[in-house]
Amino acid sequence: MEVAQSFAVMPEPPAHLPRSVGDIPDLICISHLRWAFVFQRPQHLMTRYARNRRVFFVEEPIYDDTPETRITVEVHDGVHVVVPHLPQGFGATESISAQRAALEQLIARERITRYVLWYYTPLALRFSSHLTPVGVAYDCMDELSAFKGASTELPALERELLRRADVVFTGGQSLYEAKKGQHPNIHAVPSSVDVAHFATARRPGEDPPDQKPIPHPRLGFFGVLDERLDIPLLQGLADARPDWQLVMIGPVVKIDPRDLPRRSNIHYLGAKSYAELPRYIAGWDVALLLFARNEATRYISPTKTPEYLAAGKPVVSTSIRDVVSPYGEHGLVYIADTVADMVRACNAALREPAEHRRARADAFLTGMSWDRTWSRTASLLDAATATVVPQPPQTAPTVRAARGA
Repeated sequence: MEVAQSFAVMPEPPAHLPRSVGDIPDLICISHLRWAFVFQRPQHLMTRYARNRRVFFVEEPIYDDTPETRITVEVHDGVHVVVPHLPQGFGATESISAQRAALEQLIARERITRYVLWYYTPLALRFSSHLTPVGVAYDCMDELSAFKGASTELPALERELLRRADVVFTGGQSLYEAKKGQHPNIHAVPSSVDVAHFATARRPGEDPPDQKPIPHPRLGFFGVLDERLDIPLLQGLADARPDWQLVMIGPVVKIDPRDLPRRSNIHYLGAKSYAELPRYIAGWDVALLLFARNEATRYISPTKTPEYLAAGKPVVSTSIRDVVSPYGEHGLVYIADTVADMVRACNAALREPAEHRRARADAFLTGMSWDRTWSRTASLLDAATATVVPQPPQTAPTVRAARGA
């Protein structure tokens, strides 16, 4: 099948970033997460990789009224964000073929000759397994197969990706424990925190307009509102303490918004940018991690835990394993799973002296930074790919195709 391509104008790389020459290969990151959705682990790492090499962040396709496949490329924080646009009428097989052709065209157009493939989703193997990178990295930040609506192909494709990968990173310790026997070069690399960014929440400042009318005490949560949210606990907490105001920040994804509890003391403020978050947190009295305990949360390692602590707020969380250890064990986070225990924990958090709490949190966060996390992955990636020779194309496992990646 022939696939026509059209590209947005891509700016020339800075003088210090040559076109796939020298000792530093380009990096092609294939992700199931959109760059502009939520600023999280992929964005923190890729913007740092873009400081010394070209980085192409390939998103899932968008199906629209385009008459032919086209690719748009925008530069954000030095990263070339690549979005395939596919005709709405494309079926699963056509979509995979179009993504494959678009990726090949991108590589040819940009003269990408030496590159590392960095995967966030094993599903991307369906259109990239024929490529010959100098190295393959798999950053396993979540157990995607446990998420709502996950493709049944994921387990088989992940096994194949683990076979191909030169180095594997996991987004937390519990995920590492679950997968450490599946690869000889796998490393637990928990997500980190931009302490300086979130510490601005400790400074006096104006409350955002949509939060300003909400009375105190305010108990807040930011993150994606999806199947991982403990909806009964949120509702129970609101009903148990109608004088407490629950501020919920984040987009609603994969669940029906009508399933979210509606109470006069629950305030859904929608998605906010990464830059805006500290100002919202500044106006909270307690920060919450209201995660349900289910298959989707079994291996999560919430980035917001150190972010809340850097903001100087007391934190109350359900018993997510990577929160209990180390944060709960170090007395930095209150752990509660039932409504009654959550009420007691929040009461204790509201009474805790801020100065003592912040001193302990600051001591724990010393040395944590995205720069250090990136540096560790970069060192491991360099070591893993130093002697890797591009291998001939291999055929991905035969699996039933499904739309998207």
